Amino acid sequence: MQYRPLGSSGLKVSEIALGGWLNIGGWVEEEISVSLIHQAFAAGVNLFDVADVYAGGQSEIVLGKALKELPREQVVIATKCRWRAWPGPLGEGLSKKHIVESCEASLKRLEVDYIDLYQVHAPDPETPIEETMVALDLLVQQGKVLYLGCSNFSGKQLKDANAAAEARNGTGFISSQPCYNMLERKPERGLFPACKRLGVGNIVFSPLAQGVLTGKYLGGNLPAGSRQARAEHDIRFLTDENLAKVTQLVQLAEKYEMTLAQMALRWCLRREEVTAVIVGASRPPQLDETLAASGTALAQEQIEEIAAVLD
Repeated sequence: MQYRPLGSSGLKVSEIALGGWLNIGGWVEEEISVSLIHQAFAAGVNLFDVADVYAGGQSEIVLGKALKELPREQVVIATKCRWRAWPGPLGEGLSKKHIVESCEASLKRLEVDYIDLYQVHAPDPETPIEETMVALDLLVQQGKVLYLGCSNFSGKQLKDANAAAEARNGTGFISSQPCYNMLERKPERGLFPACKRLGVGNIVFSPLAQGVLTGKYLGGNLPAGSRQARAEHDIRFLTDENLAKVTQLVQLAEKYEMTLAQMALRWCLRREEVTAVIVGASRPPQLDETLAASGTALAQEQIEEIAAVLD
């Protein structure tokens, strides 16, 4: 496993992170989830990404249980707040009230004294960014949070947030978490340049385009247990145009003697703005396959051949 500094901070994280959306505490049994977390850690993964709303809080609870058997000082816990976590007008958003209460609840579910990377899940147009950054800085000053990050922010929103923090000598974001993969390249246009200027690293989600970039949906397949088969979430990447590209990408991956999933992860990691990619897993072999993507970079010739398909 390779490690990279997160933005301009001194925090070193594994370039592959294990995420908890849908699987950990969700459709994967708790015992298996704990085992997968331990498997990832044994392979060198130190970054685990969850959120207060994943599986109604169960994702944090299961991660907390798994951490009891791991050395806390070697683990980077990343969680989030923003979306509705309890009823009423104060149950969502990025107000000072919601952020402080959300952090306290996450600490209890995780059963830890502090959170390594606390992220806001998305912008909140109803709350001044100044209030949000003041609240987050308070958590840092109290020692409940070490680093701050954001998710689903544009380059301008990230710039405004860090400017608001700097104006008050507060703590700014060191990380951004966008959706980024071979089929979704929007961050390259606005977010990545802003992150490069601000010294912010990117921990990207959906690097496999919700499973489309594994090739498992080719030929009209609907694998049992897959996200699409469960019909719990629509897969927006599952289009005829994208599947045509995936067909060609599978052929390139075979030519390079790697799986499409490994090629897709390495493609994301080719960017200097990308610190880590978040993968999910429901089975040990699936996790082994994605973890094997670390440590081997794509050659320039390979990148160019892939570009010919994507463009």
